[in-house]
Amino acid sequence: MLQLRLIVPADLREPVMARLDACVGVAHVAVLPGGAVRPAGDLVLCDVAREAVDELLGELKELGLPERGAISMDEAGLVLSRAADEAERDAPGEGVDALVWEEVSEVVHEESTLSGVFLALLAVATMLAACGAVLDSAILVVGAMAVGPEFGPLAGLCVAVVQRRLRPALRSLLALAVGFAAAVALTVGFALLMDVLGLFSDARFAADRPNTSFIWQPDAMSFVVAFLAGVAGLLSLTSAKASALVGVAISVTTVPAAANAAVALAYGEYAQAWGSAVQLALNLSGIVLAGVLTLLVQHGAWRLARRGPGRDEARPRRGAGPTGPTGPTGPTGPTGPGSSPGRSLSNPTGTRSQAAGSRHQAPSRWSRRSGTGTHARQPAGTSDLPGATGHAGTGTGGTAHDALQRRSRPA
Repeated sequence: MLQLRLIVPADLREPVMARLDACVGVAHVAVLPGGAVRPAGDLVLCDVAREAVDELLGELKELGLPERGAISMDEAGLVLSRAADEAERDAPGEGVDALVWEEVSEVVHEESTLSGVFLALLAVATMLAACGAVLDSAILVVGAMAVGPEFGPLAGLCVAVVQRRLRPALRSLLALAVGFAAAVALTVGFALLMDVLGLFSDARFAADRPNTSFIWQPDAMSFVVAFLAGVAGLLSLTSAKASALVGVAISVTTVPAAANAAVALAYGEYAQAWGSAVQLALNLSGIVLAGVLTLLVQHGAWRLARRGPGRDEARPRRGAGPTGPTGPTGPTGPTGPGSSPGRSLSNPTGTRSQAAGSRHQAPSRWSRRSGTGTHARQPAGTSDLPGATGHAGTGTGGTAHDALQRRSRPA
């Protein structure tokens, strides 16, 4: 489960609550009226199943909430609640397969920005890999792979290509180009300094190095390994499995190739420098190609999963009957007054799939409890407030929220 914290201006309260009410993956809605000061508005808290949050965020953005209020999202951690279990069961798909674009974009934006820390880490990793290349130490080379931060801009470039966003793509390319150019230049100076100190030597670098010669001898397997690493890296990023990124980092030969090219340039070994440059290009292209394809497949598969029936589709809902007020022929069903194909009364944007929309056209499942600011799950079409039975526009009392407003007015 993910926890959303919303700052909602007064005039957006009703449409925002309608979106939360229509989302089958929402649980534990709490409203603190006037709880936000800057910007002013209500503070709304809710837990959302990971597989439902991307669509909900899109609808909240369409309302202009990020511009006029705020949306914050964090991991909910341990949640012991039957309502949360029902929300996850109702939401289509599996949480681990969910693709939350806003979360992915935010992560890669931070990791793909050209900064002093990024340059320092890449330069240090390249120098460390240069030591491993000269000493023919696979351990040092692996350590340098783990330190290198270059996967962040590569992932940012993949996300930008899939989203067709030029500015983030240019930002990632700038970080890669400037980062590797600066790292190679600094490592050339580092190699010359180490040679003056007697710690590096041309003879040692030109000798047979069975443990690290693969760095400047690219072949077809170099591209295959980079491609597989790109798939694993993007999957770990989109599924929030950060532990897998370490394995990705030590499986590609980007930083070692740049380091070997730098030392080769320092000693005039242009054959090794060219081979290292080809190795670097193969690894970068393999990761980007794999990342783009992985995101496209994930996006397509997730859209199909959301369009399909929910995991509890065959289970009848409480208070719903085949021909009653919450059934398909009732006033709030697709044939009721004011309805249109693919559109529910609680989802005026009509962006949901037909399968999901048929679930959302039932009466509101939330009632507003007076004085607590908390929305509790109720059987469809019922409420614990007087005159608040039925859905908006049905019955004589309107919604539970209307009843709460009437109750709170002074006599």
